[in-house]
Amino acid sequence: MEASLSSAQIRKVAMGLDNALEARDTELVLTYFSDDCEIELLGVKLVGKEGARRWLDWLYGHLNTVKLLPITIMVEGDTFFEEFVLKGRLQDGHEVESKQAEVLVYENYKVKSLRLYFDRLDFADAVAKGFISKAIVSQMIKASLKDLT
Repeated sequence: MEASLSSAQIRKVAMGLDNALEARDTELVLTYFSDDCEIELLGVKLVGKEGARRWLDWLYGHLNTVKLLPITIMVEGDTFFEEFVLKGRLQDGHEVESKQAEVLVYENYKVKSLRLYFDRLDFADAVAKGFISKAIVSQMIKASLKDLT
C-alpha cells in the first residue's frame, strides 16, 4: 500500500468516479477500481472488476439517469467518506431520490473497497406497481417510522 495518499488527489479521483457514474460510462468507471476490489451493498459482496461490472449493470439496469449531489465529504488517510443524494430516473420514467453514504478505501488511488449504504425503501416506493404493491410499500414505510413521528 502507498505510504501516504494525498487528500486532495483522493477527492479529485472520487469526483472523476462520480462523473463517470453520471455519464453511465461503465468502462471508464471500472478504471477507478483495483482488480481485486470489493463492493458491498444491500447485504451483497461483489469482488473484482467482474463484481464491479455486475454492480454497474444492476445500477444502470434500474436507472436511466444518475445524478450525485454531495452533502458531506471527508478524507482521512486512504479513506473517503461521502454523504450524498442520488437523483435518478427509472426505466418507466418515475423519478427517485435517495440519501446515501459511501465509504471508499483507496490503494494507489484505485478503489480497493466500496461500501454503499442506502434505504432500499426509497426505491421500492418508486418501483411499486399497482394498488396492492403500493399499499404494501406504504405500510412498510409507516411501520418503519412508528414511534418516531
